[in-house]
Amino acid sequence: MEKNNNEAVAATSSGYLWWAAASGAQLVWGIYSFRKGYSGDSRLMPLKAFGVASLFVGATATATIGTFSASGIHSVKDAIEVGENIRSSLGVKGRN
Repeated sequence: MEKNNNEAVAATSSGYLWWAAASGAQLVWGIYSFRKGYSGDSRLMPLKAFGVASLFVGATATATIGTFSASGIHSVKDAIEVGENIRSSLGVKGRN
């Protein structure tokens, strides 16, 4: 049995909310860890720095994927088409 349009939109928009929540949580955790600083064994400092950097990179990646999904870009072909549309609307000639 098929879902109607309203149910389909609600299901997909709730997925984007999870992406946004995950991105926000990673960003907040990264900022908290960065501001907290480091206390303890100095030999573990590089591991903590790597962990904090990973939180920032993960938050950025999660936000990017969520933004692409919300805007309807699901493949490289879709991204190329969006780029072509932007270039043509600006009056810039393609690379071909």
